[in-house]
Formats: sequence, C-alpha cells, structure tokens
Amino acid sequence: MPAVTRPPWRFPDPRVADDEGLVAVGGDLSVPRLLLAYRSGIFPWTVNPVSWWSPNPRAIFELEHFHTPRSLAKVLRRAPFNVTCNRAFRRVMEACATPGPGRRGTWITPEFIEAYTGLHQAGHAHSLECWLSGELVGGIYGVTAGGLFAGESMFHRVSNASKVALYHLVARLRERRFTLFDIQMITPATRQLGAIEISRDEYLDRLATATRLDCRFEDSATE
Repeated sequence: MPAVTRPPWRFPDPRVADDEGLVAVGGDLSVPRLLLAYRSGIFPWTVNPVSWWSPNPRAIFELEHFHTPRSLAKVLRRAPFNVTCNRAFRRVMEACATPGPGRRGTWITPEFIEAYTGLHQAGHAHSLECWLSGELVGGIYGVTAGGLFAGESMFHRVSNASKVALYHLVARLRERRFTLFDIQMITPATRQLGAIEISRDEYLDRLATATRLDCRFEDSATE
C-alpha cells in the first residue's frame, strides 16, 4: 500500500482564534506557508515571532458595491496618473512600509518585504502602481488565491493616488471574476469607499468558495 504524503504542518482552525483574532505563533514566512495561511483565512502580522491572525469581524469590499465619491470621480475623469500592474511590486511594498498620514507602516518589516517579494515572483502577489511624470506616487498590493484578493496595504505621495489605484484594482477584480476582496480590518478611508464588515464564519464560508475558482490576476502574454 503506497504511503500517504501529508503536509509537514497545518494551521489551527481560525474559528478557535482568541478574542483579538490570534490563531497561532511560530513558523516562517515561506511561500508555501503564506499560501496555506491565506487559503485558510489567516494572515501574518508580526515577524519576531511570526504571528498569525484571523479577526472577527472581517472587513471586505463587495466588488459590485464599491463606492466612488464625487471627488474621486472627478480625478478619474481627469486621469492624471499612468496606472500599471506589477511594474514595481517591491517599490510599492517599500513605500507602504514608510510611515505617512493615514498609513500603518511599522508592521511591514524587511522580512515581510522579502517574503512577499518571493510570493510576487512565484505569481501569487500583485501590485497596481500610479505614476505621475515618471514618478511612483501611489500604489496597492495584495495576495491572490483562486478568486480571493487579499489586500495588504496601499500608499500615496500625491492626493488621491492610492484611491485611484484601488479603483482600478476593483475594476480588474470584477473583470477577471474574482469574488472576494479581503481588506482584513476596516478604516475610515475604506469605509467611505464602501467597505463593510462580515463575521469570520461568513468570511471563511465565502473564502472556501472563492479559492476553488481559477482566476488570473494578469495575463502574462500581454502584461
């Protein structure tokens, strides 16, 4: 009888996370472990030690209900930015790691930048960038697994640049039939754009369906 190959590790059920959402402590930020985490509804937040989280409630964007404020619509009509996909993934991460107004930066350590750059090189993490006169002025990045996009962080150096990147990201996810856009926790800025909170149980149910889909964030033949 052939031997059954089992994964060398697995995560605890996120439904048993503590009140703060902590699921586990330990392990590493390898590509296989990160992919398993996102497919399990879990994400890392610290590196020394590595901690794994699944908050309740969970913040998401409903892709069909993204709200475009009038001020953002005016910017989109002017189209001041050149928006690209996966042109500067590491630079976007490094910019997100730099503290700034309305942006958490301290948790994106050099270890996270190396780990997620590895995910990007393996085809599982992606960025959208906004450029103005050849300068990188805004962007957003996240992780994909089937029909899930897990948004990690965004930044801007020019007003509205991150919102424009987010708008184009939502349009791309809708076009490519993604079904779940996770943003982990809600903020005043994302609430203004239509973000909502759902229970962890509902999130995990929707995640199980989303990760069975075969969605492609980019077409390597054209981008």
